[in-house]
Amino acid sequence: MTRILGIDVGGTFTDAVLLDGGRIVTAKVTTRRGRQDESVVAAAAAVGAHDLDRFSHGTTIATNALLERKGAPTALVATEGFEHVLHLRRQTRAHLYRLGERHPEPLVPVERSFGVTERIGPDGVLTPLDLSTLPTDLGGAEAVAVCLLFAFRDPSHEQAVAAVLRERFPGVHVVASHEVAPEFREYERASTTAADAYLGPVVRGYLEALAGRCAEAGLPEPLVMLSSGGVATVAETAAHPALILVSGPAGGAVGAARIARLAGVDTAIAFDMGGTSTDVCWISGGQANRSRERSVGGLPIRLPTVDIHTVGAGGGSIVWRDAGGALRVGPQSAGAEPGPACYGRGGTEATVTDANLLLGRLPDQLADGLVLDRAAAEQAMAGIDPEAVIAVVNAEMLRALRVVSVEQGKDPRDAALVAFGGAGPLHACELADELGLRKVLVPEAAGVLSALGLVASEERRDRVRSYVIPLADAGELPRQGEADLRYRGQSFELAVTLAEPDLADGFHRAHEARYGYCDRTRAIELVAVRTAEVTPGPPLTLVASHDVAVVGPQRIELPGATCWVPAGWAGATDASGTLVLERTA
Repeated sequence: MTRILGIDVGGTFTDAVLLDGGRIVTAKVTTRRGRQDESVVAAAAAVGAHDLDRFSHGTTIATNALLERKGAPTALVATEGFEHVLHLRRQTRAHLYRLGERHPEPLVPVERSFGVTERIGPDGVLTPLDLSTLPTDLGGAEAVAVCLLFAFRDPSHEQAVAAVLRERFPGVHVVASHEVAPEFREYERASTTAADAYLGPVVRGYLEALAGRCAEAGLPEPLVMLSSGGVATVAETAAHPALILVSGPAGGAVGAARIARLAGVDTAIAFDMGGTSTDVCWISGGQANRSRERSVGGLPIRLPTVDIHTVGAGGGSIVWRDAGGALRVGPQSAGAEPGPACYGRGGTEATVTDANLLLGRLPDQLADGLVLDRAAAEQAMAGIDPEAVIAVVNAEMLRALRVVSVEQGKDPRDAALVAFGGAGPLHACELADELGLRKVLVPEAAGVLSALGLVASEERRDRVRSYVIPLADAGELPRQGEADLRYRGQSFELAVTLAEPDLADGFHRAHEARYGYCDRTRAIELVAVRTAEVTPGPPLTLVASHDVAVVGPQRIELPGATCWVPAGWAGATDASGTLVLERTA
């Protein structure tokens, strides 16, 4: 492959990276709200994309639809007596200490939750399936989630129910749980299936429109970034859009892992600060960490995902005071339109970008040619200390960095911070100081690294098989992937690589490392086996376009981003164009 295009659509900007042989061309265009497909084509044109060998795309369309509750009206068909599983949830409170905190409303209301007569147990059919009990009226639903008991072990009843529903309601999007999340734990499986059904019509419409626009523009049909950090076809992602809920941020984590590997760094933290939010992810062994489940909009999604933590703090985050007069930053954002006050597009509210400009950390003109209005920034920031704004937003991002490191038992002092996004390099060294990190990596393409991650991404299709049996009875298992194991009677599992010569011994060691003890006399259960079909992405060789040596305090302008190097830090670019900064004191 010689010509590869990656386009990432963010809340503020749409970024494009064209890899043409060893040459990289980048561009940023303003994201057109509600018209992301137009933004993609505009970004492709901005880098002169044509005759492509591959085109990969990251999008927030599924995330936004779920968070803003703009999906399709959805119904649920469950085993009779369990139709209210989405409303019963778990016994855990919405917030540990705020007893009045309410859970988010389920995606399916009670009146569209239906029960079908059937029952499968762990050892087979207990109650035969009665298809005559299926609903004949879905109450206006445009999508249906089917989630029956023990369908992860025997999907035959679900298959029959889904077939009847598809025949009876030909215009309705039907998803069965065994198709998307064939795992035990009824509530999480139902929640994931409901989200997948809810997003189906919206995401399918967007992807079909995007494919049409790309064809008109002479572009190939794009591959779409999955939450797990690989790419898949439009057809695959349109069928199960819950797979792309972390599509855009996953590209950034993949790109950061590649940059760390090129710099010879084994352990790192990806730090992506954009205009609207900040995403962080732990990287080890040159790979972004993955998890089996994440919460999106307060709903559990039981699918493999890059383990990203997000906070509402970005360059466009609005500065405000709460009822007690304390200075706050975000999560509200000025976006691209009108944007920070200094953009000169009519914005009047103070933002983090305005504070950085007044502190001299930003030039008068950004890399994309935008001339900043210092007078407008001063007017918006009247009576507000810019240093205090930076301290507040740094504290918010520091909490996020601790979530993926210290709170998971990882020592951040052993890691490097990979800073990217339009605003990440402005704050990276100060955050590294707070965490005790001594190295910061700033890629030459820091402003568009998520798009670069799309260029380098692998094709990936994850599989899971549920067991929930004694490990001793599991028989032969694959040699690649992971096994979810636990002591009998435990409620949570630990992942152990299947490459372990002795899975039981590997689990005991993992348990001792996590909890400080193990019990080698206690029986172990195999809950699930997770494998992935992976086609490696294209090799990524970056060549520095210029050499930089810096001693702080100093501002460094990069293509698509600006880096602030405070006192006590110094560094230079390496052969890949990455600015390697290290603590000097």
